[in-house]
Amino acid sequence: MSTTPPPALRPYLTARHDLLWHEADAFAAEHVAPRAARMEAAPGRVERKVADSMAARGWFAVTVPAAFGGLGAGHVAKTILVHRIARVSAAAAAILQATLIPVGALLHFATYEQKGRWLPRVADGSLLLSIAVTEPLAGGHIGGIETTAERAGNQWVITGSKVHIGNSHLAGAHLVVARTAGTGVSTSQALTAFMVEAARPGLSVSDHCAGLGLHGFSAGRLGLDHVRVPDDNVVGEIGQGLAVAQSSSILYGRPNLAAVSLGIHEAVVDTTTARLKARPRYRGALSDLPVLRDRIGGMEARLRAARILAYQAVHLLDQGLSCDADLINSKYLGHQWAMQSTQDAMELHGAQALDGDYVLQRLWRDIQHTYPPAGTGEVQRIRLADATFDEDHIQWSERLAAEAAWARPDPTAA
Repeated sequence: MSTTPPPALRPYLTARHDLLWHEADAFAAEHVAPRAARMEAAPGRVERKVADSMAARGWFAVTVPAAFGGLGAGHVAKTILVHRIARVSAAAAAILQATLIPVGALLHFATYEQKGRWLPRVADGSLLLSIAVTEPLAGGHIGGIETTAERAGNQWVITGSKVHIGNSHLAGAHLVVARTAGTGVSTSQALTAFMVEAARPGLSVSDHCAGLGLHGFSAGRLGLDHVRVPDDNVVGEIGQGLAVAQSSSILYGRPNLAAVSLGIHEAVVDTTTARLKARPRYRGALSDLPVLRDRIGGMEARLRAARILAYQAVHLLDQGLSCDADLINSKYLGHQWAMQSTQDAMELHGAQALDGDYVLQRLWRDIQHTYPPAGTGEVQRIRLADATFDEDHIQWSERLAAEAAWARPDPTAA
C-alpha cells in the first residue's frame, strides 16, 4: 500500500504532517513489523523495545509544547503516529496512545512547575505514564470509584485498586483518580487526580497476563496500599478529578482509539484484497467475482468514512473549535465500522481465517480492544444524544481551547 496520504485528507494535513506520515511508515516497517510476530508468539511478555524506540523519537510528547521539550505538533500529528503504527501492530500503537492520555491531563490541568517536572522526562523518553481510573467493581463508571485518598499533614494516603491500566508495566508514574470526599458530596467534587510514582512504597503492579489481543501491550492491575504522595503531586485542584478524567478521555482517549481502529481497519482491507487477488478461481481470481467485490466495496466505504471522521475531528481540535461530539463519534463509528469489516474479512477468507498464525486472526482479536476504553458504544450514543438535545453543557474542546490549539497549522503551509 502506498505511504502517501489519501487525497481526501489533504484539507487536514500540512507539509509537516506529510513528513511525519512517511516517518511513521518507515519506523513501522523497520522497527515494528519485525517484532510483531514475536509479540504475538509471546503474549505473556511486555514489549519494551518498541516503546524505547518510540520514546527515542520523542513521540510520547508529540502534543507537548517545545517549551517542555516536546514536538508541539498537535492532535492531527498524534493521530498520524497512532494510525500508521496500528496498521502494522495495534499493540505498539496502544503503547503510544496510552501514555498520551495522561500527558494530555498534565497539559490541561498541571501547574507550570508540575509540567516542568514531568513533561521533559516524557519528551526525552525517560518516563512513560499511565492513567489509572478504572476499578474492579466500578469499571469505567467514574462516579463509582472506591479508591480513597486521605490527607495526612502535607501528604495524601491513597488506598485502593485499579484495573485495565494501559502501560501498567512500563509506566514510571501513574495518574491516579481517587475519592477525596465523603458520599454526601456530589460526584463532580468528590474526586481528585494524583501523580503517583511507580517506585513509591505500597504501590504494586500485578504480574502481566495476556489479554485476548494486543499481545505485548500491558493493561494490568495496580494495588495501592496506603501509598503516600506529597501535596504537589495533586494534578488540578482538589475535587477536580472528574474533570481531569473526563476531559482526557474525550480529547485524547477517544481520538486515540479512533486512530487505532483506523489502522486495524486499513490492515484488514489490505490483507483481504491481497488474498482475493492472489486466490485463483475459474479462469480468474476470487477478486473477479461480483458477490465478493460487493463485500469489498462495503469494507472500502466504511474505511473511507472512518478515515475522514478520525482526521476531521482532530483537525477541529487543533483549530481550537468545539468538537467533543465529533471526537466521540470518530471513536464510536471508527470501532463499529472496523469491527464490521473485520467480520466480513473473516468470512471472505473462509477456513484460512481460522489459522492461528494468520494475520487476520490477530486483527480480529485486536479490534475487540477498541470498544470498551473511553466509553462503550452505549456510552458514546448517550453522549451523542446529549448533543442532539443540546444538553452537552461541558464542551472540553472549547473550554480548553487555548491548550488544544497550541500548534494550529499555518494555513499558508504547503
